[in-house]
Amino acid sequence: SRRVIRSSCVSNNNNEARYGACWPGRCAIPEEGTYQRLGVDGYRKKISLLGSTGSIGTQTLDIAEEHADKFEVVALAAGRNVDLLAKQVKQFAPKMVAVQSADSIEPLKEALKAEGVTDVPEILVGNEGAIEVARHPDCEAVVTGIVGCAGLQPTVEAIKAGKDICLANKETLIAGGPHIVPLIEKHGVKILPADSEHSALFQCIQGLPEDGLRRIILTASGGAFRDYSLDEMRFLAENDPLALHAKATTHPNWDMGAKITCDSATLMNKSLEVIEAHYLYGTSYDDIDVVIHPQSIIHSMVETADSSVLAQLGWPDMRLPILYTMSWPERVMCSEETWPRLDFIKMGDLTFKEPDTDKYPSLTLGYAAGRDGGTMTGVFSAANEQAVAMFLDKQIGYFDIFAVIEKACEKHKQEIVLDPSLDDIVHFDQWARDYVSSVVSPDMAISK
Repeated sequence: SRRVIRSSCVSNNNNEARYGACWPGRCAIPEEGTYQRLGVDGYRKKISLLGSTGSIGTQTLDIAEEHADKFEVVALAAGRNVDLLAKQVKQFAPKMVAVQSADSIEPLKEALKAEGVTDVPEILVGNEGAIEVARHPDCEAVVTGIVGCAGLQPTVEAIKAGKDICLANKETLIAGGPHIVPLIEKHGVKILPADSEHSALFQCIQGLPEDGLRRIILTASGGAFRDYSLDEMRFLAENDPLALHAKATTHPNWDMGAKITCDSATLMNKSLEVIEAHYLYGTSYDDIDVVIHPQSIIHSMVETADSSVLAQLGWPDMRLPILYTMSWPERVMCSEETWPRLDFIKMGDLTFKEPDTDKYPSLTLGYAAGRDGGTMTGVFSAANEQAVAMFLDKQIGYFDIFAVIEKACEKHKQEIVLDPSLDDIVHFDQWARDYVSSVVSPDMAISK
């Protein structure tokens, strides 16, 4: 029997039905002839890209390069890596670029000159520049690869301008869901998820009938501690906290950044994905499950009303979900050399187990924050970011991460905003970071 994750430490408030959903339980497939086919009669979908020099951005441009007959890049927004941005401008010839700071304008112009670019695009600066990239009049869809709340306002302005969103920024829905989802419905645009788990769910709900979706099943690798008992982890926390710290930042499957690896170890990444899944598909938190799947071949599943289960499988590769956001509702033929096909013999056994909520208290906290709704989910996410940053800096121990997040969520109950503005969301994001910093004391440090 299924065990619904609940929390005894958080109120019984349940505001989950308050905001609607981007894809309420189903995705109707557009009829042939109602949309232009990629690469047919010279048609190329016009894309704007936020965060072009980051991981999502560079992978997006790899796709645009490989499928140049299907996608055209019209605008780019980047941070401070002007040398890479100049190379991107040379290759893709966008009409507009934005950089994070005015200090980057002259270095970018010099880098463009060094690359031999003579047709220099319009260069804009800061958040205003990112907004103009996001709502560029020629673009049809925006890939949102900017990290953090910095991606919120450009995404909102893109939605208001009627652009579809290829969503690779988690704050857009986790923090911004109560504001963003009603906006999506108002402007009739589509949110197309680029996260592998949510893309898997999106692929599985294609063509489902009304009321066809019964349950969402998110898969998790289990992270660094999937084969450790809670007692073993507590022993390390007491006797060798530096060893626990090192283990939390070493993923068993992949070489990722320290923050993402730590979120996988705590299963916080999955807690955040539960919240995002709710805002994407409108599924009750009671009907969103998490299962540990160490092989990471099944990226997530849906159960239908008649108890069938649909799953999306593939080798772990972020390019596939990014490509699908750009090409939907079409499927693009990809080279076997650059996109290895799934081999069921090489894949081997697939195994599953239930997550231990004592070992992973982040799940209990995440479900509770989701049910509270409003600004609570953004506080939950921002408190985690600050706590993990302080853990990575060895200012707090591993189990302190959960403790300070819970304190922040408890404190925020006093001023939660159920129908927040964008300013409210940004304000409480910063509040959560400041609050976590304030409750950390020097004696929590695990090294000097």
